[in-house]
Amino acid sequence: MSEAADPQTTDIRHDWSVAEIRAIHDLPLMDLVFRAAEIHRRHNDPADIQRASLLSIKTGGCPEDCAYCPQSAHHKGAEKGQGLVPRERLMAVEAVLSEARAAKAAGAQRFCMGAAWRQPKDGPEFDAVLAMVRGVRGLGMEACVTLGMLTPSQAGRLAEAGLTSYNHNLDTGPDFYGDIISTRTYDARLRTLENVRAAGIGVCCGGIVGMGEGVTDRAAMLQVLANHAPHPESVPINALVAVPGTPLEDQPPVDPFDLVRMCATARITMPRARVRLSAGRKGLSREAQTLCFLAGANSIFYGERLLTTPNAGEDADVALLADLGIRVPVAPEALAAAE
Repeated sequence: MSEAADPQTTDIRHDWSVAEIRAIHDLPLMDLVFRAAEIHRRHNDPADIQRASLLSIKTGGCPEDCAYCPQSAHHKGAEKGQGLVPRERLMAVEAVLSEARAAKAAGAQRFCMGAAWRQPKDGPEFDAVLAMVRGVRGLGMEACVTLGMLTPSQAGRLAEAGLTSYNHNLDTGPDFYGDIISTRTYDARLRTLENVRAAGIGVCCGGIVGMGEGVTDRAAMLQVLANHAPHPESVPINALVAVPGTPLEDQPPVDPFDLVRMCATARITMPRARVRLSAGRKGLSREAQTLCFLAGANSIFYGERLLTTPNAGEDADVALLADLGIRVPVAPEALAAAE
């Protein structure tokens, strides 16, 4: 069978227009979910929902002015150079690996580490991050980091350390981006993604819903991602967590159906990506999360905290996935040993 006739490849495209993606997004919800579910099952095992644990390894004092982020040193109420959360130094390597062991024992498959940097500096701290990556991989887990912008050399060193994936979100579409961030350009984000891809590292890249953007901005973000060849291996779909003190503190909660639509549209345009239901999931009912899974989401952040915001508890996630027929292997004795 030729590739053109193979149903496994004919819906893999890299030439989407914003108008096409907007039309998909705006389909009647039941039709949209049905179409996304069909494509999801064609390319993925619907019982395979990856659990990723996320740890802030260096918190606060970030020089970027991202309007949604409490770690920015720019926001009102923040001490100068500090941020809305306490500024902390980079964690010790063994402390991070202890957290990784506990996450694995609790059922996590990927361990993600985030540092509030604009761009890491070469030297002892970057060397420590490389040691963290090697240690996580040595535990048999996937390793992901988000450190800000990367040079080609830094991306290459992370690849040599065994990094599975690098997270660097676009956040929103190009036209709305300037309303959210002024300290880093959209092109700079895209250059980091190019450096990561050139080093042979998987790309984790998505965005945030509920920052005041329009539906076309959401479609434009997905268009940028879906027209990358290859597609990002992981696409986080985040709902804004409106943190007091940030410029977006008064944004209303995201309608759960908006997240369902984004998960479904991401699945249709990027059939084989991990569509990760990410920040804001704590505010979703079990039924809303299940609808997102039906629409093609096949990964969650697992654990009671993301970088600085609360997340659904592990027990609740284990119970939900069990009710859906998905077993999470949890090892209580290993968890006790890790602590």
